[in-house]
Amino acid sequence: MKKLSILFVSCLLSLGIQAQADLVPAPQQAQWGNGNYTLPQQPTIACSSAGIMPAAEYLQTCLKNYVSINASVASGKQGDIRLSVKKGLAKDGYDLKVTENGIDIIGADYGGILSGIATLNQLLIIKGSVPFVTISDTPRFGWRGFHLDSSRHFWTCDEVKELIDLMALYKLNRFHWHLTDDQGWRLEIKKYPKLTEKGAWRIYNNQDTACWQLAARDDNPDMLIPKKNTRVENGDTLYGGYYSQEDIRDIVKYAKQRGIEIVPEIDMPGHFLSAIENYEGLSCFPTIGWGQFFTTPLCPGKEKVLEFCKDIWKEVFALFPYEYVHVGGDEVRKDTWKECPDCQKRIKEKGLKNEEELQSWFIHQMEAFINKNGRKMMGWDEILEGGLSKTATVTWWRTWVPDAPHQVTAQGNDVIYCPGSPMYLSQAEEKTSMRSIYEYDVQPASMNAKQKQHVIGVQGNLWCEYIPTRERMLFQYFPRILALSELAWTKPEKKDYDRFYKGLPQQFAMLHKLNVPFRTPSLDGVYRVNAFTCEGTMVVTCADPMATVRYTTDGSFPNKDSKLYTGPVTFDETSQVILRTFSPSGRAGEMLRADFIKQGYLEPIKADASKLSAGLNAAWHEYPGTKCAEIHHAPLNGDYPISDVVIPEGVKGHIGLIITGYIKVPEDGVYTFSLMSDDGSWLKIDGNMVVDNDRPQSPHEEISQQALKAGLHKFEVRYFDSNGGMLRLWVFDPQGKKLAPADIYLR
Repeated sequence: MKKLSILFVSCLLSLGIQAQADLVPAPQQAQWGNGNYTLPQQPTIACSSAGIMPAAEYLQTCLKNYVSINASVASGKQGDIRLSVKKGLAKDGYDLKVTENGIDIIGADYGGILSGIATLNQLLIIKGSVPFVTISDTPRFGWRGFHLDSSRHFWTCDEVKELIDLMALYKLNRFHWHLTDDQGWRLEIKKYPKLTEKGAWRIYNNQDTACWQLAARDDNPDMLIPKKNTRVENGDTLYGGYYSQEDIRDIVKYAKQRGIEIVPEIDMPGHFLSAIENYEGLSCFPTIGWGQFFTTPLCPGKEKVLEFCKDIWKEVFALFPYEYVHVGGDEVRKDTWKECPDCQKRIKEKGLKNEEELQSWFIHQMEAFINKNGRKMMGWDEILEGGLSKTATVTWWRTWVPDAPHQVTAQGNDVIYCPGSPMYLSQAEEKTSMRSIYEYDVQPASMNAKQKQHVIGVQGNLWCEYIPTRERMLFQYFPRILALSELAWTKPEKKDYDRFYKGLPQQFAMLHKLNVPFRTPSLDGVYRVNAFTCEGTMVVTCADPMATVRYTTDGSFPNKDSKLYTGPVTFDETSQVILRTFSPSGRAGEMLRADFIKQGYLEPIKADASKLSAGLNAAWHEYPGTKCAEIHHAPLNGDYPISDVVIPEGVKGHIGLIITGYIKVPEDGVYTFSLMSDDGSWLKIDGNMVVDNDRPQSPHEEISQQALKAGLHKFEVRYFDSNGGMLRLWVFDPQGKKLAPADIYLR
């Protein structure tokens, strides 16, 4: 009897663990019962106060859209689902209790009610009924953000609302909306109508052309420019769109009901070309356009420019009734300021040292106006340059300025973490992307307790230069946004990546039901180069059990009629394979090119390991180019002893690294090498190319294999970058065990 009781309790615990794994983000405390509560087809949502009535109406909409249940809403405490507010809970916190008598959601505030509704929605979509459970849950951070760029490509109101609904489902509560940039002005400003009459439309540009090229290269219709956002004017096809002020009010109301605050970004003084092109006198000189990297900025020496910007902010304040607005302040070209008499006069009059301080002066002018109108200013971390005011909040994105969050918080200012790697969701997703986001340390030990209090949250950013459609947008957001959600909400002691990853199939099933075209995580078991010596075997696993995998061996793109992968495939000769996942609806995913190469073992060199030192040597060349093969031609800045394949401390600016030494191979076999870099890199062993990652790019991981005999082999990694990137190499033995750098590198 005792054994049976233990078995019964064990089963209940197992059910509880699985139910908790289904939820993203994971709750802080959950006690799962035995049994389920099934909502009637026409349940009543009881609302204890008028202030949370919009939340009840939102839940009513969710029940209809998600599980086809028609609920009614009533005031009071009697109903199948009961919503109420209770003092004493942490902000946005909630208690959710499900029993045979119904469902209670008790929130700390309106946001807490919405948090509880998000949990209920997930349980209903995943399971259809709701397990008996008692949840007590509070967020780690108050700022749980997602960012959308509507300038490079325009998103319709319905597309924006769909995204807002999905973010609410994962308890994200700040929508950073990038509404203006060089490529398009998307917000109606009544005083300056040409901003949208002209600035919201463009003849197809090089980013649009690149999207078409990617559509052809990858057999991907999601990269085609949507015709619905075009119009013909004087024989020219113009592409774009904008939000009327009525559109904005509607979206703001929609988001507010779902507990999401919108932070509008009007980027200045750079990234302002869509306005400068349409109103004279905003730049330093009449000649405007693109420099080497960025466009002509505003002229901070002209009073007219300050008034123009303030006029815009006045209308923005009237549309967005929230605490923060974002001023941008990033990537500003300053060469025109150096030549501009108005700018130089301003520098002299204000006692400024240089153009960096002129930018800071401009930002401070905007901030003073923003504060005067009862709002707080945010900006990208470039606003640190030239001096940061005491009241600005910084969104940190430049990973090559790693000290920025420390500077901001040491000064007593708030910071939001959205580092380009790994939280730029516009970058291609890698095998390591989910874990990198999930385990990112946003409150490092190097910060003291007071500084950590100024880390107010995290945010995922989506820049849409090469994201032209709703399908591609959601593909880039999901599933990485799930990892961000748990990083933002769940306290560190409750996080567990393995538990999170194992629970993803339930989330994928839910996203399939919601028609979200998410990216199927990278297939496991195959690499870019797969080496074998006698017979190779392709064993593929997919994180989404509802997806199918098809493949070709003739170089053609896999389609719905291509060979279905059902189990291990063997090769006795070198073969080229292209694999592709397909969703249950037949939607084609990314393609994976995997070469299976028959190799002989590379023989070791003759050398005495006892005469070598541990580690490797890194030669830093002053290299501004983009090809690994040319690095050695550039001037040498110095040599650095290193213990691992990394960018040596103090190396910055134009980086060309040649890392050399020996790799000590412990046994004969096929070894796996995972090389990640931003920008380009390669790995050669004994002069043979093993990993070719040699191209300008965002962080990208390339994984290849090589058959090696035991002993010492010559080892070379090359790497280039011009903006402070990243470099990392992992080595795995034939059994898949990661080898420690101290055990394998000699120089």
